[in-house]
Amino acid sequence: MTATSQAPDYGPEEAASEVPTAPTGEEQAPTATPEAPAPTAPQAPDHGPEEPASEVPMAPTGEEQAPTATPEAPAPEATEPAPRSEDVPSAPLQLTIEDVSDSSVTVSWEPPERLGSQGLQGYVLELRKEGASEWVPVNARPMMVTQQTVRNLAPGDKFFLRVAAMNLAGAGPPATLDQPIHIREIIEAPKIRVPRHLRQTYIRQVGEMVNLQIPFQGNPKPQVSWTHNGQALDSKRVSVRTGDQDSILFIRSAQRSDSGCYELTVRLETLEARAAINILVIEKPNPPSSIRLVDVWGCNVALEWTPPQDTGNTELLGYTVQKADKKTQQWFTVLERYHPTTCTVSDLIVGNSYSFRVFSENLCGLSDSPAVTKELAHIRKTDIVAKLKEFVERDFSEAPSFTQPLADHTTTSGYSTQLSCSVRASPKPKIIWMKNNMNIQGDPKYRTFSEQGVYTLEIRKPSPFDSGVYTCKAVNMLGEASVDCRLEVKGEGWRRVSP
Repeated sequence: MTATSQAPDYGPEEAASEVPTAPTGEEQAPTATPEAPAPTAPQAPDHGPEEPASEVPMAPTGEEQAPTATPEAPAPEATEPAPRSEDVPSAPLQLTIEDVSDSSVTVSWEPPERLGSQGLQGYVLELRKEGASEWVPVNARPMMVTQQTVRNLAPGDKFFLRVAAMNLAGAGPPATLDQPIHIREIIEAPKIRVPRHLRQTYIRQVGEMVNLQIPFQGNPKPQVSWTHNGQALDSKRVSVRTGDQDSILFIRSAQRSDSGCYELTVRLETLEARAAINILVIEKPNPPSSIRLVDVWGCNVALEWTPPQDTGNTELLGYTVQKADKKTQQWFTVLERYHPTTCTVSDLIVGNSYSFRVFSENLCGLSDSPAVTKELAHIRKTDIVAKLKEFVERDFSEAPSFTQPLADHTTTSGYSTQLSCSVRASPKPKIIWMKNNMNIQGDPKYRTFSEQGVYTLEIRKPSPFDSGVYTCKAVNMLGEASVDCRLEVKGEGWRRVSP
């Protein structure tokens, strides 16, 4: 569409006039009214401070009729020379296009070589649409500038521009561009900016929501399309909303079938940009298919299992192995994220019976149920058989010998006394006690006893009559030995006077 722009204000008393825009589509260029004087008039209109600025006709739009130009704003006509060429200025020099956008064009020029006898009042820029015959002034009155921008143009407009210098004597010959100006919409190549977290595989769990917002650029607005694994999207499961600067792909409840490569294509005429986003929808894996006891030895158990049939649409992180004692029924983890399908569990307690189970694990976690051994592993105590070395029996037979002989002894009458000696012999010897070479065995006055090879003779309440030589004889199958001692028994008076 076309719009009008305001001409700059060049005086405190003069109101700025509206600048007409170029006609668009199939509209006809406006025709000047008969009252508009031709630019060949020798006198230029007086634009003194007393007269208000005149309206400049706008480019017609739709079926509207173009407004008529007022007599006070004559348009310069370069096709006819001024009557007095020495009074009007010559044509401006070096009319050049400085910039063209999708809605405006900027031109510049140099002042004319000859300003005329009346000096220079300003420049008038005019526009003529291609195919039209009438020139439409861009500015309503002369402006003292050498560069001007025509705004509010529509893409597709094609027109000529010319500029003429004016003074009080009239308008001089115009400078016209040789080629028409074509307003084209500036094309910005499409570009997709994929967020950082979507540059790798986007992982979601079954039942979760997928909401991808992908920004893009392009001018004019490009065409946007999505594909899933090279095919069109399933509109029942996937919805797409595309705005001016982004496109949103939405899945309310993701399923494993939604996994794959989603490709976004942004196309603008012959230019296009593509971006691929990989989505992986996963769930917990199944447990191992089976598990069995391979062997039990000592305090060790060997296990073996088979991988699960369904890994949850992603690779496994490993297996978790647990054990439980039959008595406590409490499960304890032995191995975590263990990758092989065979293992050995050690350090089991002798006498206990164990069950074992294995979970599968992926990014969603452990499988809902494990694979459990059907039979118990009994840790039995190993029978120990002692292998004795051949024993050579030694002969410890020995003839009697006294290691401690009898000692002479003096005692007091009426007080029991003892005589002791020690004998070593094998086999155990027979002990014979004698007094003055006479056997005293069986005499109630004497009592004999032995302990650990020490033999003792107790004399009960001896009297002086019991004094004499006492003998201890030891006899076994290998020989005999004897020892003697003297016992002296004194009366009680001796004991009292003794020192």
